[in-house]
Amino acid sequence: PEAVTRRLRRHYRNRHRTWFAGDGSWPLAVPLGPPTEREATRDLHGVRGWIAAWQTWQGPGELAWTERAWPSLGRQRLPERVLLHSAEQLADWIGEGERWRRAVARRGALCTRFPRFAAHLGRHFDWLADAPDREFERLAKVLAWLAAHPDSGLYIRQLPIAGVDSKWVAANRARVTELLRLLRGGDGDLHALAGLRREPVLLRMRLLDPELRRAVGGLGDITAPVEDIAALSLRPARVFIVENLQTGLAVGDLADSLVFLGRGYAVDLFGDIPWLSERPCHYWGDQDTHGFVILDRLRACLPLTRSLLMDQATFLAHRDLWVEEAQPAPAQDLRRLTTAEGELYRGLIDHRWGPNLRLEQERIGWDYAWRRIESALFGP
Repeated sequence: PEAVTRRLRRHYRNRHRTWFAGDGSWPLAVPLGPPTEREATRDLHGVRGWIAAWQTWQGPGELAWTERAWPSLGRQRLPERVLLHSAEQLADWIGEGERWRRAVARRGALCTRFPRFAAHLGRHFDWLADAPDREFERLAKVLAWLAAHPDSGLYIRQLPIAGVDSKWVAANRARVTELLRLLRGGDGDLHALAGLRREPVLLRMRLLDPELRRAVGGLGDITAPVEDIAALSLRPARVFIVENLQTGLAVGDLADSLVFLGRGYAVDLFGDIPWLSERPCHYWGDQDTHGFVILDRLRACLPLTRSLLMDQATFLAHRDLWVEEAQPAPAQDLRRLTTAEGELYRGLIDHRWGPNLRLEQERIGWDYAWRRIESALFGP
């Protein structure tokens, strides 16, 4: 019996989610491998002990016996196989029955309210089996409320559900989102699926010209929703987009110019600002694989963007400032890079000058950087 328990435990570990989702065929037969007459003769004491162990066994399922008529040992009644008629019986055998029944009961409660969940909860078995009752009740309440109010337009913290707040939703976001996809029969993130209001995406912008500042009531450093910035009537002669926050803060006054600060990969949002498409834009990021991927992505919404200090001459002039790029971006075909930018990018991914090198934007001396920028913008 102990050996069968070990075997069933492995089988349960590999298959219980599949069974929980409704797949699998029963009964499950576990052959016990009765010995031959020769084997029994060689180890009569061991065979008798094996028979005795099964005679006293009182576990779940059905134990099937067989009879053998052996010339040397006479008629023998031997245990032949164990038949388990359900996953619950198997779970009971290995001591997992309580967890199994709890998960099944909770699955039933959910599927009674949401039939779409049937056959799709296998991956949630462990949570359904182990979550405290209050956590399961909160999940059920959230799903029920969102099902009844598919387009509430509320913020998450406004949900009128007892015991549920934004921290709970954040901790359970992946599970709630997946279950809502089953419920809605579509795709999307939590806000789209639940009909919830998103927090505004904020963008930070510094106006480098007193005239531009006067146009917005004297403000020079603005953090506002993208929609509000898109609605401004600004027509600067040049726009800087810099990856490093302190670099953007260090830029001094410059006629008819403004700078956007540190958005990382989230550069797609610049495409939501109509007046940017008409302005000369300049991107200054790190000279590493991620920096060039961001530049390529930015040009998808602002095709005329020019890069600053992202060239091979600058990179090679600062060998003493190179550091390791701990997690390079996967190599990609960045078709929006210029020939010179593409050459530096390929040199980085091919380790032309060393493995996983990068030159961070803020390591370049400010006097050197600003002279190069002025030369690029205004000529020698």
